Amino acid sequence: MAEHRVPAPVIAEGEKPKGPASYFPNIEKTYGKPMQHWLDLAADRLDAEPHMKVVEWLKGEHGLGHGHANAIVAYAKAMLAK
Repeated sequence: MAEHRVPAPVIAEGEKPKGPASYFPNIEKTYGKPMQHWLDLAADRLDAEPHMKVVEWLKGEHGLGHGHANAIVAYAKAMLAK
């Protein structure tokens, strides 16, 4: 199994995540894909494109809403900076 550059956080039942991760349960529910899928896409694009270009790509190519796309990119960018 390949290691993910930005692993999705594990959110325990009843836990209230903070920051961008607070959107993740709703993103999974709304778009039907696990967070790891979205984080992998964002991390790969962030190698060559700035934050807002990746947000626009997620919105245009994958139909995500602005807040959801921005939360994914912000989380991925912060994790890659560590």
